[in-house]
Amino acid sequence: RNGATRSVVVLVGARQEVVLDEVSVTGEASFAEVNRTNAEVSATLTPREIMALPIEGRDITRALFRLPGVTQATGFYPEAPNVSVNGANPLFVTYLLDGLDNNEQFLGGTRQNVPIGFVQDVTALTSAFSAQYGRTGNGVISVTTKSGGNRVSGEGFYLTRPGSVIDGTIRVGGNELPQRDLLGNPVKEGFMRQQIGGAVGGPVRRDRTFYFVNVEGALDVKDNLLTAPALGLSETVRGENRNLYANARLDQIWSNRLRSALRLTGSLVENERQGGGLDGGAVFPSAASTQTRNGFAAALTNTYATGGLVVESNVLGGRFVWDYARPEGDAREQVVAVLGHPGYAFASTQTTFQTQQRATLVRGRHTLRAGLDVLATGHELAGGGNAAGNYTVKLTAAQLTALRGVGAALQPSDIPANATVVGYGVELQPNRYGAAQVQTALYAEDQFRPLPRLTLTAGVRYDIDNLSRGGSDAYDLNNVAPRLAFNYGLDARSVVRGGYGVFYDKVLYAVYSDALQQNSTAAGYRQQIRQLVTLGILPASTDLDRVTFDGNVTANVSGVTYLNGPAPGSAQAQRATATANERRILNPNGYDNPYTHQASLGVQRQLGRGLVAFADGVYARGYNLFRLRNLNAPTSYTAPENGSAPRSGAAADATRPVAVVPGGARNIVMSETRGHSRYAALTANLVQERGAARVANLPVSYRLSYTLSRLENDTEDINFRAADANRFSEEWGPSINDRTHVVSGIVYAYPVAGLTASVAALVQSGQPVNRIPDATVFGTTDLNGDGQSFGDAYVGNSDRQPGASRNACRLPWSRLFDLGLQYDLPLAGQRIELRADVFNVFNTANLSGYSNNATQSNQIQVGPESAGIVKKNAGAPRQFQFGLRVGF
Repeated sequence: RNGATRSVVVLVGARQEVVLDEVSVTGEASFAEVNRTNAEVSATLTPREIMALPIEGRDITRALFRLPGVTQATGFYPEAPNVSVNGANPLFVTYLLDGLDNNEQFLGGTRQNVPIGFVQDVTALTSAFSAQYGRTGNGVISVTTKSGGNRVSGEGFYLTRPGSVIDGTIRVGGNELPQRDLLGNPVKEGFMRQQIGGAVGGPVRRDRTFYFVNVEGALDVKDNLLTAPALGLSETVRGENRNLYANARLDQIWSNRLRSALRLTGSLVENERQGGGLDGGAVFPSAASTQTRNGFAAALTNTYATGGLVVESNVLGGRFVWDYARPEGDAREQVVAVLGHPGYAFASTQTTFQTQQRATLVRGRHTLRAGLDVLATGHELAGGGNAAGNYTVKLTAAQLTALRGVGAALQPSDIPANATVVGYGVELQPNRYGAAQVQTALYAEDQFRPLPRLTLTAGVRYDIDNLSRGGSDAYDLNNVAPRLAFNYGLDARSVVRGGYGVFYDKVLYAVYSDALQQNSTAAGYRQQIRQLVTLGILPASTDLDRVTFDGNVTANVSGVTYLNGPAPGSAQAQRATATANERRILNPNGYDNPYTHQASLGVQRQLGRGLVAFADGVYARGYNLFRLRNLNAPTSYTAPENGSAPRSGAAADATRPVAVVPGGARNIVMSETRGHSRYAALTANLVQERGAARVANLPVSYRLSYTLSRLENDTEDINFRAADANRFSEEWGPSINDRTHVVSGIVYAYPVAGLTASVAALVQSGQPVNRIPDATVFGTTDLNGDGQSFGDAYVGNSDRQPGASRNACRLPWSRLFDLGLQYDLPLAGQRIELRADVFNVFNTANLSGYSNNATQSNQIQVGPESAGIVKKNAGAPRQFQFGLRVGF
């Protein structure tokens, strides 16, 4: 594992003499052995396990939830990171590739997915890890990539998911529930995936220079239904998802003391929104868009060792472009609202540079480590509304009749020029803007062995994030994070270990960017900010120039003719009079980096050859978590449970601290770091390595784990806000990703030579349910009239059902069983591998426990608990995947 140190402890009696005739070092480490070095709570999937596991699409993130402490996540947008560590917000997991950063820096998650053909091993560090790891308060996912050797070897493969022609179906109320693609978007009939790729590695110069190259591509085909009853249209439109990953690594051994590795990673990911919808929609192909996630990174690592000193010097440079809705047509082809264009833009460009300087010195019983880690990212965002303008037109009966028969090929140019324009909106800020984020870390650590069986680790880490300045003139400078741990060998087979540490999170760039994008410098808005200062809601030191920004504003212009609306430059006067329901400011106090206090205590026992049992208890308290505060919130209002009329918007506006004015906003919002969380967990594990056990005379290996946990908080996400008048004390409750019980089991059986059968089981108690008002009873979901409604800002913000507390109910347990069958057939000196994977073997309708988007999940339910559960979504039904792989 990259960055890890392995040790061997030899216990020698006082009168014994031990002669080691031979020491053998193998290429693959055992994963069923006692950790005698530190208190790190972690788990690793080895290459052999990764290749045997049933993994959809060869995507390594689909294997992470098999590790203890890691679960599939409910996020707040479809493409949100798909795993959570310790139940916490998945946006704040740190992803490493060969020890260097692999995070998408805008919202979190991986910058570049790594296919399993390039993965040597993957480790989840969930608690008590070294001071060299940081920028997260919950966990680290560390991937080590493959490298070449003295023998040329490689693979070629073909993988297919035939899709609906063979997959199972899950129906609720007569309706078939959708599946999801690898990016988290729903798919239905016509879905099919084809993958192809290969890898090769070997020597450039024996014993000195080695190469490894991996290329993998995938094509998803998916169908949507395009419906436009007024045009007599109902037909299928086909779309595609295209993924291409190209990775290479070059290792150089310069001498016995110096070695280097150059790694190149590239990805092209396109997710087409071809128009229509799963069950019908009026988005025409002329208004289609494609989400792209394209990236490239180059990393150079250098290691120099002499005597007891090891020095590492690493550097990374990369670029990542995330265009959430790249239009398929030209600027004028995307503007007709009746054709379904979303009317927004989000194109993020990130340029990243990282340098790491680390040193390790062994002196007697001390192993000293120190390091400097600087991660700098330049951000540019083109966001907001449609700079080409959005038109809403009303057609006469004759004009509609004339368009019948055009079908899915309908273009904006087919709309008559004399069509009546009933609405026109244009983005006034079409420019790119952003900021540079620089995260600097220093750490030092001493691993000391005062007794043969006792190891003590003491370290400290210090982090600075320049975005912590926010709208102030000062940074958060007190991020000192001590780490303490012990590991004591009770005997030759058992150890007890424990640790305590402080772990700081970064400031997600989205927090800063949202405060720019949704901001304004209009005179009316600045007037409102001044009034908030006068009232003491904002500090007297607030600098209006620091907290405001000329953000995105959509101007609505009347009296225009079709396709002749004013351009952004001609409509700037609208900025002074456009009144928004919500705008944001940068926090004049800046942002404190979120952090957690974590403590762990565990025991490990070697039960036999290749068999180890271990259990760990973890307790963590989180502070300074992100959430949103409404500075201009109306007074609190509690709606009656009998369905009486809720408070109107006008009545709520009358209780706001400052009045709504032209150019201003009803809700003036800022991010703050004042949230809290509490986590407690007990994890028990039993791991048996291959070749060390037999069941009914059948060779087996397995990894079994059980986690009992509880995570509570008063904020869920960076865009979380209190349901009513900033009353966060009433928001305390289970996290959206909390599960009480998680049982995970992987069993590998080898019944005959060449055949491997793997069964992966995951049984979980249900995730929480948040109950929102029933609009058919109250007439709205906005009971207090503050203007916040369900689905705002990609978070399920809504007033709660009267009498209900947050996340108080639970969904049913989920049960998932996957099966993988792999047969290796030697042929002419090569290995032919035939493989079949079946996901959700029993076709179980799981209502939680899978990667999902909160606003589409079953975790948002309408009405009181007595209304029961409406099954809006479910985990994937039974799915089949078949593969052919040639290894050499």
